[in-house]
Amino acid sequence: MASDESPHDDQDLRLAIQRLARRIRSMQADDVTEGQRAVLFALSKNGTQTLASLSEHERVTPPSMNRTINALVELGLVTREPAPDDARKVSLDLSSTGHAFVSETQRRRDAWFTTRLDALPAEQRRLLREVTPILRDLADS
Repeated sequence: MASDESPHDDQDLRLAIQRLARRIRSMQADDVTEGQRAVLFALSKNGTQTLASLSEHERVTPPSMNRTINALVELGLVTREPAPDDARKVSLDLSSTGHAFVSETQRRRDAWFTTRLDALPAEQRRLLREVTPILRDLADS
């Protein structure tokens, strides 16, 4: 830590990032839990998955993922079909309603964020563009 920095600066930055992430996550198309939303976005990004692959991706146990999937199937957001290569496995994918949820959530988040960014002075927008790669590296670490 540089001599002109305080441990509180690090904490303030972390808390600001957490609050911003929560605010962005709150912009969603419907009422689902954070875990359910994560599964919907994983399916949207990665395509059809098995219960095991989703469990591993989300770092939860298969029984926990099964409960999440059951709720999403009941809401009509996810489909569950026998895997074409192994009848003992199940393929999970977004339904058309699930795709619509993800698209609408992304649209709402982008609109909210763009509106907030556009309201900032040009210098602040420039600084945010400069720090974006650093924040991406931190998120990916």
